[in-house]
Amino acid sequence: MATPVYDVVGIGFGPSNLALAVALEEEYGSTVNAVFFEKQPRFGWHRNMLIDGATMQVHFLKDLVTLRNPTSPYSFLCYLQDKDRLIDFINHKTMFPSRLEFHDYLEWVAAAFAGLVTYSSEVVAVRPADRDTLEIVVRRGDELHTCLTRNIVIAAGLDPVLPDGVRQGERIWHTEELLGRLDAFGDERPGRFVVVGAGQSAAEAVEHLHRTYPAAEVCAVFTRYGYAPADDSSFANRIFDPQAVDHYFAAPEEVKRMLFAYSRATNYSVVDLELIDELYRRSYAEKVAGVERLRILNASRLLDVRADEDAVRAQVRFLPTGEVSTIEADAAVFATGYRERDPFDLLGEVRELCRTRVGGGPLVERDYRIATEPEQTWGVYLQGATEDTHGIASSLLSMTAVRTGEIVQSIARRSARVPEGAQP
Repeated sequence: MATPVYDVVGIGFGPSNLALAVALEEEYGSTVNAVFFEKQPRFGWHRNMLIDGATMQVHFLKDLVTLRNPTSPYSFLCYLQDKDRLIDFINHKTMFPSRLEFHDYLEWVAAAFAGLVTYSSEVVAVRPADRDTLEIVVRRGDELHTCLTRNIVIAAGLDPVLPDGVRQGERIWHTEELLGRLDAFGDERPGRFVVVGAGQSAAEAVEHLHRTYPAAEVCAVFTRYGYAPADDSSFANRIFDPQAVDHYFAAPEEVKRMLFAYSRATNYSVVDLELIDELYRRSYAEKVAGVERLRILNASRLLDVRADEDAVRAQVRFLPTGEVSTIEADAAVFATGYRERDPFDLLGEVRELCRTRVGGGPLVERDYRIATEPEQTWGVYLQGATEDTHGIASSLLSMTAVRTGEIVQSIARRSARVPEGAQP
């Protein structure tokens, strides 16, 4: 049997490559032959953080398609119409749907492209086949399969980060597995949780645990004096404008560093002000009542955490005095962020044909394609791992519609198979 040859192979099928699938269909229909490989057994996006009441941090119009094609049938508004909730959503008077609803929207779009994606499939190797194509090796169960492609688009997501020396286990979790771990408690009634971190995920975990387990104590540990509010003001949000990527990409390195530092408060280690106010309200109400379940251990650092079958024990230092205390809890939850995956870890031999930046990372062009040696016509595109070159917003959901449109146009420009009359 001949090895199949694709125009595009997508590695990963989260929101980014789902948006790419939509853009390919809307721009070029069936003239582009694409397939996507996803490790998960079904579509899912941070399922274990679909906390009841948690809302999106991006405007509903920054969905998979609208900023690229406002008339797309795969927009969030079309989803609402299909679900017979458009008027209800308008009456809700919010620009930020619940995370649960937005995930349902993503699943709704994914269902329309089920024929393009193979789930429970992990790309384990990428090899150069010739100057025009790459060989993709995919593991499905115990079997390996190969295909050829003219372009790959890597959207493999993020890896959760834990402090040095800390390992996930039955009682030590990253927030990425929060709801699944809580389900495993079953009928057990935990008495205390420790939550480490000061960002949005940490605050959401604290709120959820405090609300869900009314008899449990929740200890929030972070080095700041308090949760810092996210800067979502109108002018600050311009860092997420498509034009901001152009500005960032063209800027000198020192300007890039300055812009990134200025915009950190829009996305990193910050919390929605409404959630901060809610946690403070609960903390104050408990002080008034004389029963404090929500303990804010601010200006504090976790020194050590160890778990056995019965409990987890966390050593915490109060930084102003140096005093160390030990907290025994049923579980320790780490909201300590994520790390972008190095695309070179996957590319193997292909890496030798890619150009690199000072410091060793891939040299990424404005169209999100890794720069290659001139004789290579295949393309490797990134959806993620582009903060250093394209700015803080480049890999976020708010830029997905525009980013995927630019990638599709780039593939078309470089391809001899652009449909007649198309304007890439």
